[in-house]
Amino acid sequence: MGAVKKQTNAPGKEKSSEYFRGVWSELKKVHWPDRKQLLTYTGVVLVAVAFVAVLLWVVDSGFSILVTKILG
Repeated sequence: MGAVKKQTNAPGKEKSSEYFRGVWSELKKVHWPDRKQLLTYTGVVLVAVAFVAVLLWVVDSGFSILVTKILG
């Protein structure tokens, strides 16, 4: 019978140092926003969250009033 050669670099079995070198290499490719862009994006997110919160509050209050009137 022929001998089966053991695979030394099985998928998913990288050394941790190679993994972190790869992660660091990919992080260097990321386009990071400058301070002005970051503040703008943060403002947009906060306004959107506030809008959705108010919208949910209005809908919840409406349903609450409706259920109270129905169940009396």
